Amino acid sequence: MEEYMPFIWIGFAVFMAVCEAFTAQLVSIWFVFGSVCAAITSIFTDSIPIQSAAFLAVTLISLIVTRPLIRKMKSRKGNIETNANRLIGKTAVVLSGIEDAQKIGQVKVEGEIWSAKSDSAPIYKDSKVKVLAIEGVKLLVEPINEV
Repeated sequence: MEEYMPFIWIGFAVFMAVCEAFTAQLVSIWFVFGSVCAAITSIFTDSIPIQSAAFLAVTLISLIVTRPLIRKMKSRKGNIETNANRLIGKTAVVLSGIEDAQKIGQVKVEGEIWSAKSDSAPIYKDSKVKVLAIEGVKLLVEPINEV
């Protein structure tokens, strides 16, 4: 049995790596490190308790060392910014009027057509509006008072 232990540990490492590949978060990568270390240890000793201790020690150490790094990387993600924010503050032309606060119209800003809504209605076709914010897939606009 002892001569098969390196293959058993490597098999366990491969199994845990496959499990890790099917998850969206790091949940079993530390077991891969521990299994590889236990496989190396099994080459030098036939003692299963020593191999298991090496597996546990390397697994715990790799978990303790890498977990803060993983948390730091995850906290950086936050909200994914898009280039649509560049539209805020721009002037748009109304393509279909916004007649009341519940109605959605369409505006064209920087060559793109967007759905738009406004708290200050009515806004008629061909009027110029200012983009205040983006709410989902709609622009929140207000009319520009032309003097």
